[in-house]
Amino acid sequence: MLSSSSSLPPVPAPSSPSLADRIEALLPQTQCTKCGYPACRPYAEAIADGSASYNQCPPGGQQGVARLAQLLGQPLIPLNPSNGVERPRPLAVIDEAACIGCTLCIQACPVDAIAGAAKQMHTVIAEQCTGCDLCVAPCPVDCITMVDATGTQTGWDAWTQAQADAARARHDFHVFRLRREKQENDDRLAAKAAEKLKAVAAEAAATPEQQAEQQRKKAIIQAAIERARLKKEQAAKDPQ
Repeated sequence: MLSSSSSLPPVPAPSSPSLADRIEALLPQTQCTKCGYPACRPYAEAIADGSASYNQCPPGGQQGVARLAQLLGQPLIPLNPSNGVERPRPLAVIDEAACIGCTLCIQACPVDAIAGAAKQMHTVIAEQCTGCDLCVAPCPVDCITMVDATGTQTGWDAWTQAQADAARARHDFHVFRLRREKQENDDRLAAKAAEKLKAVAAEAAATPEQQAEQQRKKAIIQAAIERARLKKEQAAKDPQ
């Protein structure tokens, strides 16, 4: 009789974090894109594969460069000024009297730190704002101002690891939410296309001209459905 231990499958060893994982954990997670990448994770991956330097994150400041240099076993180098300068952490403030409720700032915020709805006043959830500046440019009425939130403190002195972890979690959910909403919209469009195809197929087509027009409509709808299917397959293969 086999012992209970010999009958159980081996427990896989926990996977070690990749270099990109360890780099990402040292970034401030402001998702500001000042590094030249669309978010902190792509920048971490670029550092890991050698296509980006470790001195391109202004929110992390010089201390952030030092953290990455230590991890990578590289010398301490200055923050690249082409990516910006180290500064006190800013906070977005909306002039609520001037806000027209266009939602463009809400769409631009990478951590869902702006509350509001279409044609209604928006407001920034201060404790969730990462100071990324991304909401400023899209505002058509210039009602968003970035104000100093940390006095003379800059870089990691103006930001904590707990804040970075929370911002990362909110950004991950933001990305998940957008992906889910897009999928739901795609599914609705696909269902409408399928119904339209059924309706076209059920149309009476007595003459050759009518039959040709019916086939043309069916071909257009079928092509749209096929494009949507291919896009869905591609999205499943490459979720980024």
